[in-house]
Amino acid sequence: MTVFRPAFAPDGALVAPDVEIPELCRNGAARLSRMLRAGEVSSIEVVEAFLGQIDRVNPTRNAIVTLRERDGILAEAKAADEARVAGKDTGPLAGLPVAFKDLQPTKGLRTTFGSPIFAEFVPGEDSLTVQRVKAAGAIVIGKTNTPEFGLGSHTYNTVFGRTRNAFDPALSAGGSSGGAAVSVALGMLPVADGSDFGGSLRNPGAFNNVFGFRPSLGRVPNVPAKDAFYGSFSTDGPIARTVKDLALMLSVMAGYDPRSPLASGDEGFRYEDRLDGAEALRPKVAWLGDLGGRLPTEPGVIEICEAALAAMEPAGWRTEAVTPDFDFAALWKSFVTLRGVAALVSHGPYRDAPEQYAKLKPEMQWEIESAARLSADDVAAAMLTRSRWRETALALLQNFDVLALPTAQVFPFPVEWDWPKEIAGRAMDSYHRWFEVAAPGSLTGFPVVNVPAGFAADGRPMGVQLIGRPRADLDLLRIAAAYEAAAPRAA
Repeated sequence: MTVFRPAFAPDGALVAPDVEIPELCRNGAARLSRMLRAGEVSSIEVVEAFLGQIDRVNPTRNAIVTLRERDGILAEAKAADEARVAGKDTGPLAGLPVAFKDLQPTKGLRTTFGSPIFAEFVPGEDSLTVQRVKAAGAIVIGKTNTPEFGLGSHTYNTVFGRTRNAFDPALSAGGSSGGAAVSVALGMLPVADGSDFGGSLRNPGAFNNVFGFRPSLGRVPNVPAKDAFYGSFSTDGPIARTVKDLALMLSVMAGYDPRSPLASGDEGFRYEDRLDGAEALRPKVAWLGDLGGRLPTEPGVIEICEAALAAMEPAGWRTEAVTPDFDFAALWKSFVTLRGVAALVSHGPYRDAPEQYAKLKPEMQWEIESAARLSADDVAAAMLTRSRWRETALALLQNFDVLALPTAQVFPFPVEWDWPKEIAGRAMDSYHRWFEVAAPGSLTGFPVVNVPAGFAADGRPMGVQLIGRPRADLDLLRIAAAYEAAAPRAA
């Protein structure tokens, strides 16, 4: 029997794992920033608190995989305190600790991409996301774990091993931003970056009961990218325990860059400053469920998500079940084709280096070889299907404020699995078939957010993904904030 347990505690904060989290580490980035500016706490105190939490918790979770020397970190915290006392202009993340997903090149800091090919690689330059977060004053303390090259929604690799769920270390943390989500959920980081191609910000958000936001196409430019045009299919974005922190981190990460041809312009405001009054919103939600039976789901997933949305009705939310008139088998084929092309562009050259190619995980080799067999007709059909789906989703969003789906088709599964081989008696024919539910959001290019939905009777978390209108990142953040304010509280 499914038992709906709300994702939020009585005080409105997200339900935390059964792990001791010091009071200072329970605060998110926005609140800590206010405390620092008011002189209520120092950067040294903040950083030491989070480093202490990493020391206590990370050995059982393996979420943070590269950690800088403590003396260097604390020296930067001391410098941040001195700058603040001197009245210097400091950024929105000034004095706060961050650890970047191990797909982000970080100057002078080991960056492995989760691959044995880059096990000892130390970049000479920062990625654009790293540059922007550093410019906002954050103190880099290390890197968070990811599957090899971010491939798959389960965080494991041969360099660092497996990241374990925040609520149960016997279970998967999701992926590919699993290290980031667990670090935030367990108070090892106040906020984190991640990236999302096929659910990699959303799935670990659901598996660890935190928020994950996939920005709209071009909102957060991908630099560097091997293919500046096609590379935007994947996007960086934030993971946080509050919508305010999602918005703060997005403000830091977003903005135009000429190296990214599809990058959006600067909107001229900070997202976190525009959330006031969001609790008054009364959005109309199109609940797509399992796409008319297309998606196999573990028992309880649909029920928990429906219960979470139904619990919003007293706050004025209106949810209507909708099954779009679309060929979802063709949509999945489009996703697999376009994802394969992306893998071929980024990693196909390893075929010319047999020793390196042999080190790639089997799923990556399968992705590359499958893509290499595609014809131009296959790619053209995939592009046309994607465009038709965008038009279908856009038409729905003329009548609804958001489209809703479960964030995952299964609850967190045993950490030893590489991926679920079947769901509800239906075999999964590829390593990514089990997160097919993420494809509709990814293929639109619209913003998508995971909001925590609740827990199964055995304590495993689940989330709902909300797909917003094109380029309407702020609108979607405000809807997420309305959900956060009105969501039912645990007893």
